[in-house]
Amino acid sequence: MSEDLNAQIREMMDLPAETECIEFKEVKNDYGFDKVGKYFSALSNEANLHGKPAGWLIFGVTDKLTRKIVGSNYRLTPPGLDRLKEEIAQHTNYRITFVAIHELAVDEKRVVMFEIPPAPRGVPTTWKGIAYGRSHDSLEPLALYEIEEIRRQAPLDDWSAKVCEGATYADLDPEAIAFAREKYKEKYQEKHRDRAKEVDEWDDLTFLTKAKVCSQGRITNTAVILLGKSEAASLLSPTIAHITWVLRDKDEIEVDYAHFGPPLILAVDRVFSKVRNLTVRYISGETLFPLEVTQYDPWVIREALHNCIAHQDYRQAARITVTERPGSLMFTNRGDFIPGTVQSVIERDMPSDQYRNPFLAGAMVELNMIDTIGSGIKRMFRIQRDRNFPMPDYDLDEESVVRVTIPGRLIDERYTRMLIERKDLTLMDVIALDKVQKGRPVTREERDVLREKKLIEGRSPNLYVSASVAAETDTRADYIRKRSFDRAYFKDMVVAYLQMYHEARRPEIEGLLLDKVSDALNEKQKREFIKSLLKEMRKEGAIVTVGKTRGAKWVLAPSSSKKV
Repeated sequence: MSEDLNAQIREMMDLPAETECIEFKEVKNDYGFDKVGKYFSALSNEANLHGKPAGWLIFGVTDKLTRKIVGSNYRLTPPGLDRLKEEIAQHTNYRITFVAIHELAVDEKRVVMFEIPPAPRGVPTTWKGIAYGRSHDSLEPLALYEIEEIRRQAPLDDWSAKVCEGATYADLDPEAIAFAREKYKEKYQEKHRDRAKEVDEWDDLTFLTKAKVCSQGRITNTAVILLGKSEAASLLSPTIAHITWVLRDKDEIEVDYAHFGPPLILAVDRVFSKVRNLTVRYISGETLFPLEVTQYDPWVIREALHNCIAHQDYRQAARITVTERPGSLMFTNRGDFIPGTVQSVIERDMPSDQYRNPFLAGAMVELNMIDTIGSGIKRMFRIQRDRNFPMPDYDLDEESVVRVTIPGRLIDERYTRMLIERKDLTLMDVIALDKVQKGRPVTREERDVLREKKLIEGRSPNLYVSASVAAETDTRADYIRKRSFDRAYFKDMVVAYLQMYHEARRPEIEGLLLDKVSDALNEKQKREFIKSLLKEMRKEGAIVTVGKTRGAKWVLAPSSSKKV
């Protein structure tokens, strides 16, 4: 493989000039991460437009007309290039990243070849929301006509737009159609009052066509999903268009459940009526009286459920589920999260390049169920922030499944007061700090911003709220608990135990130390810390092991009763 790549790089170097799909860079040492991302987008799009199997970004070769191998130390030290594929994926649409990163020795010099996939048919590759391209030596946003050229390449096989065989107007629910009319008029009431007034003059088929629910007077899968009678669900077989609400107690025991089929435009409020939206009270810091708010904002619940309906992969024949637990609601739908990352959606705050069900999404826009500007997710985060509640959690780890959890419990009230007082924090700051509070991993960029604002301390991945924030929010005890003690303190405890009891097995030492190790570590990390501590004490000659591995005991070293 390396011989083939060596031959390939020689051929590339012999080209009369850099092509739109190949970029050489000298890059002796460092190179801006954002520049790498922009070139990734540009070379991916150019590879698509020129019909190439890949674009190439090559470090360690001069970009002059007479090219020379000069070598590159780019990301030479650990972790080196290992994390770069994931880091790039965090900022591209649909988590597109390198096909491979090749490290070669060419003329005894290190050359790094980044193999970049062409943009998918119909979808320009973006970096932080912008599609880039190349014009000779220039790197710039992709021209509009080039974006349209890519988008026209492959129309989606849109299941939601297909005619539902055997379905007729009689299979649609009159109550659902009447509700849809009201939602349609609501959408156009402010900006297009004339159209809103005309709705009452249209017959049902005219209305359904203009609302983009039916196609040329024929009943589509979208029409059955949103407006079909409950018994019409069988017409969609083998696909399923159902929502299931499940109530679980603190022990994960199922307490209650209910199923809701078409018309889903009415099912949303029926699901909402099942949710136990209790009242939460807390002191805001701005008044002596407690504020009373519901656990869940109604708009957030409906938005989360509408997103499930719009983006569900119905051909997987699975239900949309709403799982209610004490203090949280979890919404689950089938299908990959097309934008790739939640962060990219919030940062872009603009329509998606692609929808799984374009016809269904378009109908839901017309019926005022989802927002045409694509900012629903960002608004969900803002509402939670304004209510001083934890941020929504998106779980995208399982393939082809999206889970969104809306917390219905406050973060510790003292921390909540900090959110109220710190109006200078951006939404992205709050989202990142929310991850820290929940013990979730943050990106390197998020970590650096939080450190710069002195909001966190600790070493990755064991971060915790900083002392300054702890003091501001009166969470000093929590801060000290997470900061823990130094290693000498734990060594002294082990020695004191062995002096008194002469010997100890691993479980006994863990029982002695576990509840004193920093709460910034999880259970597994705490045990690894203790294991490392004992190994260090043995190397220092303070303790020794006696017996075989499983039954081994720790005792003080014969030469010293305390040597740490």
